[in-house]
Amino acid sequence: MISGGVPPLPSPEDRVVEIADLRETHARLRLLDDGSVRGMRESLVRHGQLMALAAYRPRENAGDGAIEIVDGFKRLRAARDLGWVLLRVRILSVDVVEAKAAIGILNHGRGLSELEEAWLVRSLYREDALTQPQIGRLLGRHKSWVSRRLLLAEGLDEAVQADVRLGLVAARTAEAVARVPRVNQRPAAEAVMKRGLTHHQTTRLVAEVLARPAAEREAALSDALARVPEIAGPVSGTRRLPDRTPAQWLVADIAALTRIAARLQARLWERPLDALGEPAGRLVADGLCGLGPVLAALGRTIERAIAGDHHVDDARRA
Repeated sequence: MISGGVPPLPSPEDRVVEIADLRETHARLRLLDDGSVRGMRESLVRHGQLMALAAYRPRENAGDGAIEIVDGFKRLRAARDLGWVLLRVRILSVDVVEAKAAIGILNHGRGLSELEEAWLVRSLYREDALTQPQIGRLLGRHKSWVSRRLLLAEGLDEAVQADVRLGLVAARTAEAVARVPRVNQRPAAEAVMKRGLTHHQTTRLVAEVLARPAAEREAALSDALARVPEIAGPVSGTRRLPDRTPAQWLVADIAALTRIAARLQARLWERPLDALGEPAGRLVADGLCGLGPVLAALGRTIERAIAGDHHVDDARRA
């Protein structure tokens, strides 16, 4: 293993680069809370870097050798915290617009909140001057989806969005707050933080306020908040996971991985990658190349785990 926790290169597309050369301009489109970065630090210490970061070289800054991260912001920040110098990176042949699309494609169904999707759409619309139909085609989404996400990004009070980035308000809770008039969003968010309201409680509160005539909503919000009891203790923006034993977690993960593997295999058989178009086909191919070493590492871990169980059984029989 290369110094700093980086495993040997599994394919010609991956390269080891210095962390100092990596930039994270697009990290503003993601939520990176301390808890998730802490979990990634623990993973890097225990397993090393299993997957390469996805990145690209901005054409407008091609001369300075800068590399912009597209996927792997938590890995980058965790590696910095650990004092690593090198990371394994896969360079994508994309421009800035395609790179932003890659953020949506690489995280589709497994990580982007509606608010993060909204930030991505707003960036493409305001900074890259794409029309809403163009954004929909780029992300493989209907124009109504694009319109809703844009309304969320531009309709939610910036102070509330800042609270989400700081981890003071959960993203889903902020999405509920965005439904009330902008002038009432900040007081509503402050009440959520002060009283520790859950997403479900906030959604019910917002629905109650919106059911009143527009002229009465500010008073309705104050009245509704006054009827919510104070909740002692720190407020967490993360969902509480169900209590399970270590064995139950392993069984659940095995079942989930088996389902996902079967689904992935079926989809790969269903159509060739070039039928997906650009840049989706290229991004999927890159993702599959990066998946290989992860599955290989998992296979080795499974073999060691099973061998260890066999050794225990042999000792018991002896």
